[in-house]
Amino acid sequence: MAVFDAEWQRTRPCGMFREEQAGTSVRVNGWVRRRRDLGGIIFIEVWDYTGPVQVVFDPERCDPSVHERAGALRSEFCVAVKGRLAKRPDGTQNDALATGAVEVMAEDMLILSPSAPLPFEVGDATDKVDENLRLTHRYLDLRREKMQHNLRTRSRFYSFTRNFLADRGFVEVETPMLTKATPEGARDYLVPSRVNPGSFYALPQSPQLFKQILMVSGVDRYFQIAKCFRDEDLRADRQPEFTQVDVEMSYAVEDDVMSLIEEYMKGLFAALKGVEVKTPFRRLEYWDAIDLYGSDKPDLRIPMTLVDLAPVFDKGNSPFEKILADGGVVRGLPLPGGASMSRKELAEVEERAKALGASGLGVFQVKGGELKGPLVKFIDEAKIPRLREIAGIGDGDALFVVADASRLKACSILGTLRLELCKGSPALFDSDAWEFLWVTRFPMFEWSPEDKRWTAMHHPFTSPVLEQVAEMEKNPGGILARAYDVVLNGSEVGGGSIRIHDPSVQSRVFSCLGITPEEARERFGFFLDALSYGTPPHGGIALGVDRLVMMLCGAQSIREVMAFPKTQRAQCLLSGAPDEVERSRLDELKIRVVP
Repeated sequence: MAVFDAEWQRTRPCGMFREEQAGTSVRVNGWVRRRRDLGGIIFIEVWDYTGPVQVVFDPERCDPSVHERAGALRSEFCVAVKGRLAKRPDGTQNDALATGAVEVMAEDMLILSPSAPLPFEVGDATDKVDENLRLTHRYLDLRREKMQHNLRTRSRFYSFTRNFLADRGFVEVETPMLTKATPEGARDYLVPSRVNPGSFYALPQSPQLFKQILMVSGVDRYFQIAKCFRDEDLRADRQPEFTQVDVEMSYAVEDDVMSLIEEYMKGLFAALKGVEVKTPFRRLEYWDAIDLYGSDKPDLRIPMTLVDLAPVFDKGNSPFEKILADGGVVRGLPLPGGASMSRKELAEVEERAKALGASGLGVFQVKGGELKGPLVKFIDEAKIPRLREIAGIGDGDALFVVADASRLKACSILGTLRLELCKGSPALFDSDAWEFLWVTRFPMFEWSPEDKRWTAMHHPFTSPVLEQVAEMEKNPGGILARAYDVVLNGSEVGGGSIRIHDPSVQSRVFSCLGITPEEARERFGFFLDALSYGTPPHGGIALGVDRLVMMLCGAQSIREVMAFPKTQRAQCLLSGAPDEVERSRLDELKIRVVP
């Protein structure tokens, strides 16, 4: 085994050598990334997190034994090299590398640790390797400049966040990782207690109750970079464990939280991305976002909005007259340039709309100044100019129409088509923009057909709009919440609310959710007790770290910005977790596994 001591320690990281240091003795530590043998002269690139530097083993300049050892080098061997830094000969410089003007003329070399045969080559093409194979050998996958950049961006994200919030009087407080199961929302991960047989802790889905209790405790301004856990079915950008920036403020109203986060995002994107974020962010109430964009997290990089076509189809021989008379809606999506779409393309869009739940999809196209399409015959000729005015369509454009008894369903279908039709067109989609938005005044409750009861759209500790509290039990579906989501480029990157600080209001919310006083006491008794001891008004927000860092890095998945992520089956392929445990340990926990 090679002896690594101070004599072999690197002079500086690999990617930090520059032309002005030429002529000096240097030492290099890192991994062999590339190797070329040209007529006896061996060239290798030695890499670390700062990038590569070229090392040259010239048999006329180094000891034959050193040259012989260099001939045995393979990709990802860990090495230490002594030598002299030299300018590269004219015509051999590599402008693509920060170290491209210099090379190390090797005088001695140690193989610190050889590498087994690689399951895949480490480099720019590694992205094309099967992800499961990369996750199994994550230590190799992370040995790439892209992945190192992502991890270090995440680290800078944490540093900026801590400094920003500490400078504004926020106190970082850690809340428990082993806590009480509160079955409301996603499933908890349960942890058995050995010393309390038959009892279980839960890993926190969020620090929600504890951060509110910290407001009762007089902390006033709290934050935490918090690990959270949810045992739910996974999607592309969901993980069983994730991280959030958790913030809570006493004596706060919506504007206080929003102003803080706008200032935070402005500073964060300037520091980590060099991007100027415009503040204040635009604000839209929930139903306005649905009506205009068909989504509660709209992508504002696409300028097109949905339009209400009821004034055109409400009377006459309209096929939608009955839907409108029964309280339904007719909505349209204008598509600039859509008149050039072929029948086949239009049929594919209609099939997609049906897959999303539409009973059908109407299409108008404006060609040669004339409105065309199967629905034209149902429009009074005098209303055609009105249709074109409402939709804002001109020659060469198209208009897609959906009618449905449900306002939310019709808008959501067109909202999905809006994204799918426009994102492929540079003329309709500015991929380089950063568009923030606040979505506010969400419905407090939504009906769950499966459970046949009202559920909280955000969580049951969100305050209803105060002037509607008196009507809460009579009309749960009409109550609005003092909730707000921050949306960036069509992704929700944070959600928060002003919380309930009045125990009586909290009890009424539980009642609307079908939670009896006895159940509330069993699940949330410790929290309800805390609320009864002079709770200040308070509110806060949680920001998704993984999603924000993903966007800052330009990554395609949150797995690219997590060091050791799980698969979509919630497995860690690197360590083999989750795994079976010995029967003796289960006996100790008083647990039996049922096949």
